[in-house]
Amino acid sequence: MSSPVLSDSTLLLVIAIAAVVAAVAVVALVGFRLSRSYRELGTDAEHATFAALHSAAAAGEQLRDGLEPAGALKASKQLRALLNCAAFAMTDGARLLAWDGTGTTAREPTSEVVMALAAKALSNGRTQVATLDKTLRESLGLPPDGELKAAVICPLKVDSRAVGTVIILSKSPSAGLVRATNEVAAWVSAQLELAELTSSRTLLAEAEVRALRAQISPHFIYNSLNAIASFINTDPQRARDLVVEFADFTRYSFRRHGDFTTLAEELRCIDRYLLLENARFGDRLQVSLQIAPEVLSTVIPFLSLQPLVENAVRHGIEAKVGKGLVQIGARDLGAYTEVTIEDDGVGMDPEQLRLVLAGQQDGTHVGLRNVDTRLRQVYGDDHGLTIDTGVGHGMLITMTVPKNQPGHDA
Repeated sequence: MSSPVLSDSTLLLVIAIAAVVAAVAVVALVGFRLSRSYRELGTDAEHATFAALHSAAAAGEQLRDGLEPAGALKASKQLRALLNCAAFAMTDGARLLAWDGTGTTAREPTSEVVMALAAKALSNGRTQVATLDKTLRESLGLPPDGELKAAVICPLKVDSRAVGTVIILSKSPSAGLVRATNEVAAWVSAQLELAELTSSRTLLAEAEVRALRAQISPHFIYNSLNAIASFINTDPQRARDLVVEFADFTRYSFRRHGDFTTLAEELRCIDRYLLLENARFGDRLQVSLQIAPEVLSTVIPFLSLQPLVENAVRHGIEAKVGKGLVQIGARDLGAYTEVTIEDDGVGMDPEQLRLVLAGQQDGTHVGLRNVDTRLRQVYGDDHGLTIDTGVGHGMLITMTVPKNQPGHDA
């Protein structure tokens, strides 16, 4: 199956989609699968989305062992198709691992030539855009008078260390293509860090924590993609804006440092999440915020609020007929900050909730148990979630965290 050519207006959409879905698959807490076959997809946007997801999933499997030549070569073929570039290369810190795409001379460049191109990005950890003069084009196996005039070199980072690069060749890289290449590099970096974590038995506990933090509902992902795709033809500007919000949301969600964040940062993540959900629900979803400014700097566990808001939207409002309201509040209680998430949705049977929090029922509402468990591990059993609910009576979730948290850096 060949990958369709992606237009400039959908490029960022494809990369953002690819980054998130492949990362969720590797984390393995979410068994996200595409259940619709390619034949069932009707619109051009659906075909492009399916092709991107398929390529990203295929590439992700090849990177599970880290930066190895065989896996890098197979992944490069898929990633080149995603970016629709003339050539795609992947290196580690010392050698060329894979090169996909050649010039009319049908000759691949030597490792020394490519590593010279990658040297600056490896040394300073920043994306570089290099002009390809006649001599360099020849050394790369390209026609000396060909159309390819530039290379984009993005570092691959693990724990802030540049461990390799991805390189693409282009006629004249647009800002969108440079950003898309950066997104691919960030996604590859995430796979490398996951591979490094799973390869070390001493870091298995940390891998589990990171997997828990990075859990994002495939339900939300799938619906967000559908909502964005629905605007591509009717309102391209809104589609582009939503793509940016989607990319920012996933970048925050899959960040690779820190177990803690501030309430302000978490609320910014929630704002992006709700913008994406609003594209799907329209005026069915109403949101109210009452946040005391003095508590915005409170340190909280990373991704501890977003799953609670998602629970309110997915399990409370989505199942409700008509409009629904989600209220997010935060107030100062002296030595503590109290955060509340309330919805007027369908609610939940208290006995079922007890089983969920006790880990005796899998499936829906797992975000509640995950957050409750993490709060108890960090602050003690007295700081687990307090939840008031009943069938048909919505749900009120209260989280109380201490303001003074020595050793917890956001």
